[in-house]
Amino acid sequence: MDIVEQEITGDALEGVLVRPAAGSRAGVLVLHGSYGSGTVERCRLLAHAGLLALGIRWYGGEGQAPGICEVPVETFSRGLDLLHAEGAERLSVLGLSKGAEAALWLSILDRRTAAVVAMSPTSVTWANLGSGTDGRNRPWRSSWTWQGEPLPFVPLDETWEPEPREDGLVSLRGWYERSGDLHADRYEAAAIPVEQTTAELVLVAGGDDGTWPSESSARALRDRRLAAGLPTVLVERLAAGHRPRLPGEAPASLSTHLHYGGTDADDSALGEAAWPHILDALHGPACGR
Repeated sequence: MDIVEQEITGDALEGVLVRPAAGSRAGVLVLHGSYGSGTVERCRLLAHAGLLALGIRWYGGEGQAPGICEVPVETFSRGLDLLHAEGAERLSVLGLSKGAEAALWLSILDRRTAAVVAMSPTSVTWANLGSGTDGRNRPWRSSWTWQGEPLPFVPLDETWEPEPREDGLVSLRGWYERSGDLHADRYEAAAIPVEQTTAELVLVAGGDDGTWPSESSARALRDRRLAAGLPTVLVERLAAGHRPRLPGEAPASLSTHLHYGGTDADDSALGEAAWPHILDALHGPACGR
C-alpha cells in the first residue's frame, strides 16, 4: 500500500504523520519511549497496514521537559486532535515502555480513545526519569500530570545499584522490583486504573524483559480489567525482552549500556503473534481495512 509522509512542526506538536495514499478512517498515535527513527519506522509500518499514523515528540523538545517528568497527558490528547482533524473517526494509541504507560493513562483520561496497544507495559505509574522543565530530577515526581495535577506514582530506590553483568550492560529490572517492594504502601494508589476505560486493550509483554517486569505487569492489568468484566487481549512470550519487533520492522539497535533482554528471534516472534490482534484493535469493526 502506498503511503504519504508529512513532517509536523508547530507550537502544539512536533512529529511525523504517515497516511495511506487511499486515506483511512482509523488513526493511531504512536508513542515510543523516546521520539526518533523507531517511531517513524513504526508509523510507516502502520500506514502500510491501512492506518493513519502519527508519531510525536513528547519530551525533550522545545518547551517540553528534558526528561519524562510531569509530562502533561494533554500532550497526547493534542495528538488525537490532529488525527481527528485529518479525518480519523476511530482514535487509538500504541505505546512502548513509558509510551505504553502514557497510552494507558490517555485511554482513561481522554474517552475518545477507542483502543490501546500497550507493549512492554507497567501496571503502575513510576517516578520521573530525567529532569523536569525546572531542570531538576529530584525530588522524585510523577512522570505525568493531568489538568496541572501530578498523577500518583511510586518513587524509585535511591540506594539501588545494578548487579554487574558479564557483557557490561545494565539491567534496570531489579531497580523497579526493589522500588516496588520498598514503596509497597504507594503501589495501589499508583496503579493505573484500566478498569475505568472501555477502550479495547491489547497487552504485549516478554518474560525476559530486562527493563522492568512487563509480563507480570501486563497480567495485573488484565486481571483488573477482567474483574470489571472488560475483555482484554494479552500476548506474551517467555523468552522475549523489552522490545517486541513487529513484522516488517528492522532488528532493534544494539545497546552499549542497557540490557533489554530477549533475543531478536523471540522479540520478533512476540511481535508476529501480537500483530493480528494489534491490527484488529486499531482498525476496529466499523473502519475495516
